[in-house]
Amino acid sequence: MVKKIAFVTYYNKDNIFSFNAIIAAIEINEIIKDIKIYYIRDHQKLFDKLPEILDEYEIVIIGFSIFTVQIWDISDIVQKLRKKYRNRLLLIAGGPHPSGDPKGTLGMGFDVVFIGESERSIVEYMKSIQKKDSFKNIEGIAYLDEDMKFYKNKKNYTIDLNEYPPFPLINTKYGSIEITRGCPYMCYFCQTSFMMGNKARYRSIESICKYIKILKKENLTDIRFITPNAFSYGSDDGKSINMIRLEELLSKARAIIGPKGRIFFGTFPSEVRPEHVNKETLNLLKKYTNNDNIVIGAQSGSQRVLDLCNRGHNVNDIFQAVRLTKKIGFTANVDFIFGLPKETNEDRKETLQVMKELIEIGAKIHAHYFIPLPQTPFSRAKVKRIDKKTEDFLRDFNFRGKIFGSWKKQFNFSLKISKESTY
Repeated sequence: MVKKIAFVTYYNKDNIFSFNAIIAAIEINEIIKDIKIYYIRDHQKLFDKLPEILDEYEIVIIGFSIFTVQIWDISDIVQKLRKKYRNRLLLIAGGPHPSGDPKGTLGMGFDVVFIGESERSIVEYMKSIQKKDSFKNIEGIAYLDEDMKFYKNKKNYTIDLNEYPPFPLINTKYGSIEITRGCPYMCYFCQTSFMMGNKARYRSIESICKYIKILKKENLTDIRFITPNAFSYGSDDGKSINMIRLEELLSKARAIIGPKGRIFFGTFPSEVRPEHVNKETLNLLKKYTNNDNIVIGAQSGSQRVLDLCNRGHNVNDIFQAVRLTKKIGFTANVDFIFGLPKETNEDRKETLQVMKELIEIGAKIHAHYFIPLPQTPFSRAKVKRIDKKTEDFLRDFNFRGKIFGSWKKQFNFSLKISKESTY
């Protein structure tokens, strides 16, 4: 049996939550818990450190978690690794882009791709490497055989968050606590429902409190949560609001960390839907959290575009949410996406007017540009440049400090993806 295995994670700041989950899963498995874990932040450190790691370990596995906008940078790194080390490394990938385009990701030079949530499949893979067994029957992976034939193994289970820590406790990397996985809304531009399922699953309050206590013991009392829709935590359908469970969660979190600790809910790295913003939910935040803002997902000011995207809320919900947020004393950071499929100049005109009125109320706008993501209904949508009037509006209000975001960079990514996409 091989004993000296190193798992090197390309621990980029944009991908830490994914790695925290899978490293935590590896740690709690008795067979593979002694695998050496490395966290490496950038490509130069990766290449500087690899010779030393390869000298010490019999097998070196390098893992990448990849968003679509990262594929060119990661592809370049993989090509350099293959050129320099050939088959001395095992290269594996997971995350949103590989999950949506496993075949294209394998074509970048990876040995195995992990599809969707991977706590169980990464453990099975590491066990197969440890025992020198075949990994080819593991559920939820994709690979190319010796003849370059593509295989994608179906996954017949979903992960129970309560069975796994939210972050590593041995190879310590504390962080935000994932409390919800999956989303019932199935917005056509978003990967969450299509990658993690359209049924919301929750970490129990008991489990959440267990990890808040661990954070407090380490004097880490800024508590943040990962969830696609914060105010739906604990609801039966993932769409309604369960005020009893919400208050139980926040009150118990507050009791653990005490008055000097800080709780942030419905803000980065999470958001809320506009129709869930009401006096009751906002007053809960006021009572238990340290928020000065909430992140509201509006996405468009055109009802036609909202409907085309399957958003499930209306423009009036956005106004109502921002007015209430301002009234109760929070800043509303409102997300909008430009360049959505079938968006017209008239749709953008309506969105700009909505944004202008929201800014007058007191909101800040977080502007995005549509990126066609694999495994979504909009994955093959054609990317178009927005009109000059919209560009001028975004630039003007950006200078005034009322609009922020990386929409220009996202537009360039979108054009490139649209031209080179194979999915």
